[in-house]
Amino acid sequence: MNGEFSIQDIMAKPITIAKSAVITEALDKMLNEGTDPLIVTQGNVVAGTVSRKAIAEALGSKKNATISPSKIHVANVIEEEFTSAYPDQGLEVLIPLLQHYKLIVVLDKDHRLIGQVTAANLLKVMVPQVPLTGVIEKVNSINADERVVHLRRRIIDDNESRYVVTDSEGLIGMVTETDVARSMREFREEIPDKHQDHRIRNLIVRDIMSSPLISVDAGVDTATVAQLLLARSISAVPVVEGGRIAGVVTRRSLVNAL
Repeated sequence: MNGEFSIQDIMAKPITIAKSAVITEALDKMLNEGTDPLIVTQGNVVAGTVSRKAIAEALGSKKNATISPSKIHVANVIEEEFTSAYPDQGLEVLIPLLQHYKLIVVLDKDHRLIGQVTAANLLKVMVPQVPLTGVIEKVNSINADERVVHLRRRIIDDNESRYVVTDSEGLIGMVTETDVARSMREFREEIPDKHQDHRIRNLIVRDIMSSPLISVDAGVDTATVAQLLLARSISAVPVVEGGRIAGVVTRRSLVNAL
């Protein structure tokens, strides 16, 4: 099936942000467009990417505590490492790249930006032909009453993007780096500087998580789960077996199985 498609057949219009823009503009664009990361440009040249995770880290950093979110520039959180491909290349080139990068920049023969490809673009035309057990990844959990500042620290230390949220009732939601970025921005914009240090410690996971939890049964087939991720515009879904979380299926885990 790889030979039936080339990158130009599945690529999307590039979604960009200027290196000189502020991170609040970048976050709004990511949320509105349902994408992560954004391609960062300087003039007409690709300078790197900016992710929701990088913005969450910047907004939660003590060194930025006295700086308004609307004053922090994309240049301060840019990730300069990115990879590119050409539109006439086949999916046999694209798949290994998407197994290491969230986004592939597509350039023409003159090295001008003409498109982008993410796991979502690829999964619209190709799904791994393996049982669901072959695409399940381990997922960590966090208590709903844990402080958000501790969650942010865990995201950085564990290099994770998401956690299943639990309380005495069991599984109640999911919290991601996107939730942290959005909540940190709202908090910093609404709470006066002199009260931030104290008030932020009262912000708990329950306040920012997504609930109710969207999950799938372990008996569902892989194609159905892939369709769910695309239809709901979500990057991951927990798998439940016997009332317990067996793991999580992500767009990345599906691409890794191709």
